[in-house]
Amino acid sequence: MQKWVHLPSGWIENEGLKAFQWKVGGSDNTAALMALIAIAHRADQATGLARVTYDDLCTAIDISRAKLSKGLSLLESRKIVERWQNGRSWFRLAGYNPTGGWCKLPAAPLYTGPVIEAFRHFRLRNKVELNAIRLYLLFAARRGRDTNLANISLDKITDYTEIRRHDIKAATSLLAGLSLAYIERVPSNANEFGVANAYRLAGLESGVHMGTIGRRLTAHDYDASAE
Repeated sequence: MQKWVHLPSGWIENEGLKAFQWKVGGSDNTAALMALIAIAHRADQATGLARVTYDDLCTAIDISRAKLSKGLSLLESRKIVERWQNGRSWFRLAGYNPTGGWCKLPAAPLYTGPVIEAFRHFRLRNKVELNAIRLYLLFAARRGRDTNLANISLDKITDYTEIRRHDIKAATSLLAGLSLAYIERVPSNANEFGVANAYRLAGLESGVHMGTIGRRLTAHDYDASAE
């Protein structure tokens, strides 16, 4: 498995994460996004096609076949993943184009053996896990190439996901606690001494972080990276 893979990001930029709400579908939404990540990890990088069995997916994301089936149905109904050639073991990332319209998604560094390590700790019982995985995908889509950070305000997070402001901290704390993402403090243009949160995904461009680039970039650089 590669260190990172392509994930089509147009649906995220078009606020598609709003469809994954705890109040409508509950943990089926969490399972869907977990499955999406595992499928993307196994997709051919030229075609977006992945051949992977239910058993392999269940192992990778540590959920039951019944829950996986419900999650896959959601991905299909929302046109994010397609069944391919009527085969249960073939999936295609909808809208896949290797030349553009994608973001980098960490892959191999997330695994311990055949399992995504962080998902061992998901219990599919609360909205915090769903919010965390939605933010994880949003941060991947909004990551600035120069800074390796998603510099995005709380208001913009809510715009893209409909996660309420007071629920964001619990979700980002879970991401940090599971070593999926790091929270960085960066300069802000809000005022001369302003700082803001930015988010860095574990396993992506590990040599590019505040310790290596922080001193040479200004608030404008960080703000520009989020445009």
